[in-house]
Amino acid sequence: MIKYFVLSNQKIIEADEKTANIFLFITPSDEEKKLLVDVHKIDEHTLNSSLDPDELSRIEFEPEHIAIIYKRPKNISKDKRLLFKVDSTGVFLFKEKIILVMNEEIPLFSAKIFLKVNSLNDILLKLLSLSITHFLEHIKVMHMITDELEKKIASSMENKYIQNFFNIEKSLVYYVNSINSNSVLIERIKNNASRIGFTTEEIEFLDDLIIDNNQCFRQAEIYSTILASLMDARVSIVSNNLNILMKTLNIITIAIMVPTLVVSVFSMNVPIPMQHHPHAFWIVMALSFLSMVAVFLIWKYKKW
Repeated sequence: MIKYFVLSNQKIIEADEKTANIFLFITPSDEEKKLLVDVHKIDEHTLNSSLDPDELSRIEFEPEHIAIIYKRPKNISKDKRLLFKVDSTGVFLFKEKIILVMNEEIPLFSAKIFLKVNSLNDILLKLLSLSITHFLEHIKVMHMITDELEKKIASSMENKYIQNFFNIEKSLVYYVNSINSNSVLIERIKNNASRIGFTTEEIEFLDDLIIDNNQCFRQAEIYSTILASLMDARVSIVSNNLNILMKTLNIITIAIMVPTLVVSVFSMNVPIPMQHHPHAFWIVMALSFLSMVAVFLIWKYKKW
């Protein structure tokens, strides 16, 4: 699918194919890929790399354009496994147009940061800034989810909560790698700022992006380390909860077995004491109750 936009009066608005200078390709078909390669002269390998979630962020200088691939978090889905995934986006910057290639449709230019756009180069910087913002927002969501999981783990014996923790930890590892990859990309863009044609204001914005991305990286790295270091403790909590349950069941089982033994003895089909006593039933019930109380007192005295 192709969407067309034009940069007019510092705003990005929808346009037709003839007037557009911003082209957004969403999950391009084979025909659209051929259009990008044959008409817009985009390298086929670079195009495929921009759609590969495992591709590292990078910048390449082609004769007619600059190819940039950066990492961004995928939209949060209602996945019960709580997996947060990352994706790649391709930006192909020409002198008079910019082409964006991505795997999923998102409201890209509706963000507040795009209310005022000065140039096509500015679009590139704002896309990188939007990616950093999304990474930070997703990390906050992970933090809230793990807080809820900790409460459930404290009183649960199910493995699914531990599995959710593992999935979040795994997601954070991918986030750390992706943010670090973007950091290398932004540094390379900064080193080639004059070659790309950034203005003084855009270079200052680029410096801010470096700081924001480094802070995002440190936050993701610290949180990933904390989750990894506390994972064994959380597994132990679940194991301890299971031990407490088994202990409780053992107490109940033994407490029931002792009075059951008393009743069973007096239920045998052989001559037994008090078999003709008028209050034999109540005496047996009293002995059963006393045996249960005795078990309880012994258990409490031993602090089992």
